[in-house]
Amino acid sequence: MKKFTVLVLAALLVVAFAMPASALENIFGGYWRTRFFQQRNFTGDDTQALEEARDNVMVDTRTRLYYTAKINDNLKFVNKFEMDSSWGSVASYGRVGTDAVVIEVKNTYADFNVGPVNVLVGAQPFTLARGFISDEDGVGMKVIWKVKEGLYLPFIWQKMFDGNDLGVGEDRTRMDIDMYIFTPVVYLSKDIKINPYYVFVHSQDGFGFSTAIPAYAATSFDNINGHIFGFDFDGKFGAASLWFTGILQRGNATATGAASTAGITAGDEIKLRGYLAAVGGKFDLGKADIHGQAFVASGDSAANPLLDRKAEAYLTTLSTYYYWAEILGRGIFDQQDVVGSPGFRPTNIIAANLGATFKPMDKLKIAADVWWARLKECNAFNEKKLGIETDLVVTYQLVEGLSLDIVGAYLFAGDAVSVDGKNENNPYEFGTRLSLSF
Repeated sequence: MKKFTVLVLAALLVVAFAMPASALENIFGGYWRTRFFQQRNFTGDDTQALEEARDNVMVDTRTRLYYTAKINDNLKFVNKFEMDSSWGSVASYGRVGTDAVVIEVKNTYADFNVGPVNVLVGAQPFTLARGFISDEDGVGMKVIWKVKEGLYLPFIWQKMFDGNDLGVGEDRTRMDIDMYIFTPVVYLSKDIKINPYYVFVHSQDGFGFSTAIPAYAATSFDNINGHIFGFDFDGKFGAASLWFTGILQRGNATATGAASTAGITAGDEIKLRGYLAAVGGKFDLGKADIHGQAFVASGDSAANPLLDRKAEAYLTTLSTYYYWAEILGRGIFDQQDVVGSPGFRPTNIIAANLGATFKPMDKLKIAADVWWARLKECNAFNEKKLGIETDLVVTYQLVEGLSLDIVGAYLFAGDAVSVDGKNENNPYEFGTRLSLSF
C-alpha cells in the first residue's frame, strides 16, 4: 500500500509537469509543524507505576503537501498528502537513516460545477457542527446547490465503513455504516449565518460509533438507525461575535455484547436520547479580546446505564473532533487524554471557559484561558469533578511565515481524574510548536 501511494504521488507530479502550461493551473501549498512537549501525571495517581503510565516526553513533526490541478473554471482535482514522524521512532522516518515510506493520502477528490451545483467526489474533509458531529477527512460525496447568493443547500453522503473489509458474502453489505446529511446554509446578512442540519446514520454493526463511553463499556450497538437534528448560529454585532450549537440524537439501536447493567441483554432495542448544547462568544477590544464558551453533552450514570432501555449519553463517531482545553480537551498537544476526560469527543460533560487574548505587538500574541469542567453523570467511582484548568499560549512570529507557540497548562484536578476515584497528582504539560503554512 505504501509503494502504491508513492507511485500515485509520482504519477500526479508527472502529469502536472508534462501537460502544457496553458492546459491547467498548478496550485501548490502546504503545512509543517514540529512540536517539543511533555505531559505529566495524566493518570492522576501518585503510585510510581501508575503515575508514569501516561507520562509522555516527545518530539514529532507533521508535513502536509497540497497539490491542486485547476483544469478550468468549473473543474479542479485536489490532493493533500501527509507525512508524520515521532523523532527516534522506528515506525516512521524519525529513525536513523530517515528513509521510511510514510506518505499518507489525506484528500484526493474531484471538485466540479454543473450550473449552480458544486459537486465534490472522493476523499475530502467533512466538517459539521463545529466538530461536535464531524471534523475529519473521509470518503464520500457533497452536492451543494447555490440557490442564490446567501442560500446554499448541501446534500452529503459519507461512507464511514464498508463491509468489504470483512471478507466476502452477506457481510459485504450488512456491515456498512453511512452518514446522510442535509445541511442548509443561510446568510441572513453578511454578519449573521444560520445552519440547521439533519443527519441520518445507518449501520448494521455500529462500527464507527464511540462505545468507549465508560457507562457502555460492556455493551456495543448494532442495527443503528440514528436521527440527528441540529442547528448552528453565528453572528457578529459590532465588536461582539456570538455562536450557538444545539444537537438532539434520536432513533434506535440494538444492544450487543455482554450486558453492561442488569436486565440488558444482546438483542434488546435501545432508544437513542443524547443531546448537546454549546454557546460561545468574543468581544474585540482592538489589541485584545475577551472570549468564552460553555457546552454540555448528555451522559448516563455508570451505576445504572441503559436501565430504561435508553442510551442517554451523547454518542460520538470516529469523525468527531472538538478541541477545547489544552489538557482536558486535547489542545495543541493532542497526543492523549487525561484519565477521566472524554477529550476531543465530548460526551457526559459540562465545561465552561473564560479567557483573554492580548496582542502587545504585531508579532506577539498571548492567550490566557481558565476552564472549569465536570462530568454530567457520575463515573464508576461516583465522582463528577474534573477540575479547573489554566492554559497559557504565547505565539511569536520568528520570521515572516514561521511561528513559535510556547504552551503551558496545569489542571487542578478533581477526583474524577483518577484510576481509583481519588486524585493524588495534578496533570500538567508544557512545550513548544514551530509551524508554517504556504
